[in-house]
Amino acid sequence: MSATVRAASLVVAALITTTAATAGSLFDEATYRPLASDNKAFRVGDLLTVQVFENSSASTSTDTGTRRKNTVNAELTHGSRRADAGLGVGGDFDGGGSTQRANRVLITLSVSVREVLANGDLRVAGEQLLVVNAEQQKVSLEGRVRPQDISDGNVVLSTRLADARITYLGEGEVSQRQQRAWWRKLIDWVGL
Repeated sequence: MSATVRAASLVVAALITTTAATAGSLFDEATYRPLASDNKAFRVGDLLTVQVFENSSASTSTDTGTRRKNTVNAELTHGSRRADAGLGVGGDFDGGGSTQRANRVLITLSVSVREVLANGDLRVAGEQLLVVNAEQQKVSLEGRVRPQDISDGNVVLSTRLADARITYLGEGEVSQRQQRAWWRKLIDWVGL
């Protein structure tokens, strides 16, 4: 093989190896997490623990009293004959009522980050199902949390959630017993 052919083949080999070898980075900015950083939720799919401490109470009372009396009289006279008619309507109503309700919910549940908003807030949502004594209880939570409200342990209090929706539902024998019977609802609807 001549020196010219050998030199040409070395140039071709060098060109092939330099174009085929491209540098790639193992660093991915979207998933990078420093070794010394806090393990806080910050991207879609990350989990976050929410401690729900909610107390609420409400009470209302009303008193109503109405009185009504309507009377209509008519007299018709024709010669010595006289006819009288009268109609009287009266009514009294006294009513009142009061309601009082207090709720307390203490739950710890994990939710996932569903969206990272433009301002950096995290939209989170999740649910938990529990069965206690054949009574199914479902807790659903969704809201918006600021990253600075998340503790070093990746926990946030429900009082720090914006636009929070916390739903606690129970299904089973106990829940059914707390509802009025259909016939009682019908009597109340009729007004008896």
